[in-house]
Amino acid sequence: MRGTTFTETMLGTVRLDTGDPVRRIRLDLRAECEEILRPHRTTSAQVHGRLRIAGLADDPNATGELEISPLARRRIRYRLTFTADGRDFTLDGWKSVSPRHPVRSMTVLPFTLYEDGARAGQGTLRFPVTTGLAPFLLSFRFPRREDAAQYAVPRWDGSPGRTEVWYTTLTDPATGTGIWLHHELVAPADGSAPIAHGWAAAFPPEGKVRHVRFGPAPWHSPTHGFTAEGVDAGPGRLTGSAGDFHWNLTEQPLGEPLFTFPRWSWRRPLLPATHMLPAARATYDGTFGDGENTLTLRAAPGASARINGRGNARRWAWLHADLGGSDVLEVVAAVSTRPVLRRLPPLVFLRLHRNGRTWPRRPERSAVGLLGAGRFRARIGLPTWTVTGRTLLRRIRVEVTQPEERTLALDYRDPDGAAAVCRNSESADATVLLERWWGRWRSEASWTLRATAHAEVGDR
Repeated sequence: MRGTTFTETMLGTVRLDTGDPVRRIRLDLRAECEEILRPHRTTSAQVHGRLRIAGLADDPNATGELEISPLARRRIRYRLTFTADGRDFTLDGWKSVSPRHPVRSMTVLPFTLYEDGARAGQGTLRFPVTTGLAPFLLSFRFPRREDAAQYAVPRWDGSPGRTEVWYTTLTDPATGTGIWLHHELVAPADGSAPIAHGWAAAFPPEGKVRHVRFGPAPWHSPTHGFTAEGVDAGPGRLTGSAGDFHWNLTEQPLGEPLFTFPRWSWRRPLLPATHMLPAARATYDGTFGDGENTLTLRAAPGASARINGRGNARRWAWLHADLGGSDVLEVVAAVSTRPVLRRLPPLVFLRLHRNGRTWPRRPERSAVGLLGAGRFRARIGLPTWTVTGRTLLRRIRVEVTQPEERTLALDYRDPDGAAAVCRNSESADATVLLERWWGRWRSEASWTLRATAHAEVGDR
């Protein structure tokens, strides 16, 4: 089953009913339909993106719905919610499709703004045909629709010497607190009974990082995800309590799966380990308490991920960065424990999901390059580590800083009993610079994250 995705940009003006002067408005959207778009039928799509009103709003997390019905109902309706000056607004409007004026009717969007159900203003958005038509048409994709729930199912087949991880990281937009939930199955290499364990941690913007462990507990082979000692991580829901921590979260996956390592490595466990995200990004609602504070989360951005393998690397670094809108950067850099491979520089798997596309095109590209040349490079250390790399026409530089006061060090063991230590920060800083070759290197996009990047450095 395939769906449809595309991006659209519209420009225009808006006037508030308060008598303010006319303001410029820009809307950059990504639409996702769960079926093939058919113009003669009515198709619904979820939309998210960035809405900017000069001097009033710049919300990178505008969300809403799109009704595409150019022939059946002769309209294309947009309904989005966004935040401006701490107030919640709704933009509601539609293009009235007319065969007498096909271009104008398909490119002009009159709309009304509402605040708490009351009218707050009106305006008009226009699709820039000259500059926007080619990017709009080229943005159409028809991806296979994959259910994120299928990737929550345990992969362990009973073999000794395996480990499997379900983890979730997110940031509370109201308080800036980072949250980390880690759930792990360990099947010891000596063939003894498998165990389940994990931890929860809170990274407040100010104050001490707090965490609690749960387990080890017997593994009872659940079919939906992870379950142990009252802690549950399954499709769409994360619940549990441990010590004075408690959480009850619902997860709304956004976007398609993102395979940090080659897709085949998830289906066939031939590599020492593999990593993937059931959805490139997600939002979380519910409550999370750390014994001192209880947070009420609403559309908190983050993601869940899965790891399946034989244990931890000799040395590694990881980054998940929500860049706003639908843009996400995922990085794993690792040095293998194998006798020969551990002498090599870190292998870098970098996946930048931007404007509906993932770069580099194949996960292997950043790790092994082309014919062995052009591998991406990582310098792993603390408090700062970096990743750099380039393809034919693009290059990237990522710099991650994990301040000591916002970093939590935890020790644990691999299936063979070897000890490992991870140093994690769910409130790290990161800068990302993406450049493109146009006769010379020119900036294509840049992002700066302050205390909202999720990062980790580990070793033995």
